Amino acid sequence: MAGIYIHIPFCRKACNYCNFHFSTNLNQVDDFIASLKMEILMKNDFMPNNETIETVYFGGGTPGLLNTKDISSILKTLEKKFIISSTAEITIEANPDDIDYSKVKEWIQLGINRVSLGIQSFSDEELIWMNRTHSSKQSLLSIHQILEAGITNFSVDLIFGSQLQSDKILINNIDIITENKIPHISCYALTAEPKTQLYHLIKTKKTEEIQSEKQAEQFLLTMDLLNQRGYEQYEISNYSLPGMRSKHNSSYWAGKPYYGFGPSAHSFDGRNKRRWNIANNALYIKSIVANKSAFEEELLTPTQQLNEYIMTSIRTIEGIQISELESKFGTEKTSKLLDLCKSEIDSGRMIDYKKNIVLSREGKLFADGIAANLFFD
Repeated sequence: MAGIYIHIPFCRKACNYCNFHFSTNLNQVDDFIASLKMEILMKNDFMPNNETIETVYFGGGTPGLLNTKDISSILKTLEKKFIISSTAEITIEANPDDIDYSKVKEWIQLGINRVSLGIQSFSDEELIWMNRTHSSKQSLLSIHQILEAGITNFSVDLIFGSQLQSDKILINNIDIITENKIPHISCYALTAEPKTQLYHLIKTKKTEEIQSEKQAEQFLLTMDLLNQRGYEQYEISNYSLPGMRSKHNSSYWAGKPYYGFGPSAHSFDGRNKRRWNIANNALYIKSIVANKSAFEEELLTPTQQLNEYIMTSIRTIEGIQISELESKFGTEKTSKLLDLCKSEIDSGRMIDYKKNIVLSREGKLFADGIAANLFFD
């Protein structure tokens, strides 16, 4: 079973923190849709055509700004090439200002059964500072419209640790989400990535530096509040009510194969081969129209595969599973990794449950550093 990711590289505005590939030039949408469908139908040796697809994810960018006709044509094109499971999870990312009752109803008729809603905060002051396109009022309205239309499986994105966010704002954000019984929440620390407006504002001292100590405290506060309210932190940044994990994102962490279409989209064959499309709309369209490949490719070495397993597995609630580790990488590598884990276990940053090793509450603050300590040369 495999997944498909569709990258829609368009947004109405540029948020000050975003470093994903997107364009605010909506004049290219029609040419892009035509090229995207051509790419889907192109012959490739990466994934067998008879592979059953269990998840489809429209990400971006802002897929929610596409009209229903374009989304329908993309899904129909996928069905020409792949076997889409009758129980497939089909997700579309959207912003609150993309949502209205009739549009959600149309999505449901197309087979979309999950929405990932980019709320980020219910503080209007924060939303304006981030250069978001919606208000807190629109956020609340969009949640109610999604539920009224009949989608009960949806996710909300929240950002914590911004320069404007107090603990009171964070707690209010979580209160609103949990009071509305949102089944899935993705919580991310604000980061200032190079080439973003936020990075420039910090460098030119037009806004404050991000406070890492404050972010650590708000990460733990978020984790504790959501755990107390019945949410399972099944991955460091992702929480769900029982049975409501994101199947698509879970497949990434489990190392399942997935195929990406659209500029900047990534693909993985589930073994040792990765592909990624060029992150340039004009060049992507030009390449596809000329029937040329628009991707680069790499083969992962056995050591890279092991390090990727370490990096992804320790972020999950299941952690490093000893039996899976031995099955994939052998007893010698397993024994060496277990030795490397001892110092992290002794420090209290990891917990050894014998069948698996997981990050502790405090260890989750240092996930990337711990992974780096465990990597093989």
